[in-house]
Amino acid sequence: MAFATTLEVLGDNVIWVTDAVGRSSNGAMVLEPFEPGEVVPPLNIVDAVREGKVEAGYTWLGYDQGKIPASPLLGAVPFGMEPWEYTAWWYQAGGRELAETLYAKYDVHPLLCGLIGPETAGWFRSPIESLDDLEGLKIRFAGLGGKVIERLGASVTMLPGGEIFQALEKGAIDATEFSLPNVDEQLGFDRIAKLNYYPGWHQPYTAAHLAVNIEEWWALSATEQAIIDTACTAGVTRNLANSEAKQGPILAGFPGKGVTPIVLPEPILRQLNEVADEVMAEEAANDEDFRIIHLSQVEFRKQYAQWKRFAYLPRDF
Repeated sequence: MAFATTLEVLGDNVIWVTDAVGRSSNGAMVLEPFEPGEVVPPLNIVDAVREGKVEAGYTWLGYDQGKIPASPLLGAVPFGMEPWEYTAWWYQAGGRELAETLYAKYDVHPLLCGLIGPETAGWFRSPIESLDDLEGLKIRFAGLGGKVIERLGASVTMLPGGEIFQALEKGAIDATEFSLPNVDEQLGFDRIAKLNYYPGWHQPYTAAHLAVNIEEWWALSATEQAIIDTACTAGVTRNLANSEAKQGPILAGFPGKGVTPIVLPEPILRQLNEVADEVMAEEAANDEDFRIIHLSQVEFRKQYAQWKRFAYLPRDF
């Protein structure tokens, strides 16, 4: 596990999935979850799966960015797809096949197993009134969004969830992003940083995957594979529903805690988008796998936009 099972929505989804596997197989199959760091470090789960230290791991694939440059595209993309749009790409437009091809090179079989809506854009002690305010800021940030923030002059640190509060409390970092409001509240960020920014431009969706050692995966029968795959697919739906249901009450409780939710002005979002496009173009130029997967996502979004533009009510209707 990359996330503690005590974290509602982010960590407890895998418990639902493991229970579903047990129920569906009438107890013949057992997935035994271990908490972050109990067996392997939470940011090194895929390495442990690849090396056979564990048979499988539930994680955010963006943590593999240093070794697999294309991996964040499967976990979260700045100014990218919304959750249901991502599932359409994954299940119906070749996303799953591209992910399997990418991770087969590392002896890992990835299954989409969890999905949540946009994260917050971060918790800050001081207001962000222009991108100049990011210059020199020490912040915990992840994935491609971290590269964007770093390019704007911030000092970016990658920390697992369990280490962020202490770093924030002691001043090792000035600000942080991590997950949804309910998760961040559980971790205590709102006790230190009172300005909570939106929207989560860096992660409009966040996907979690079950990474299985490829030899272990192909050693399973077709029935056993189907049970795990079905449980993970159901986990995606359950996880997204749970994540959407939990956030309203958290934001309603902000005034009582002295927390101020702030929407980033559109000019700042447009500037962030420009920098994100530059980062994406450079990553695509430097890595062929990144280029292929990014192109697939871009082409799908162009096609999907035709439907999205006509079918849905405006957000401010």
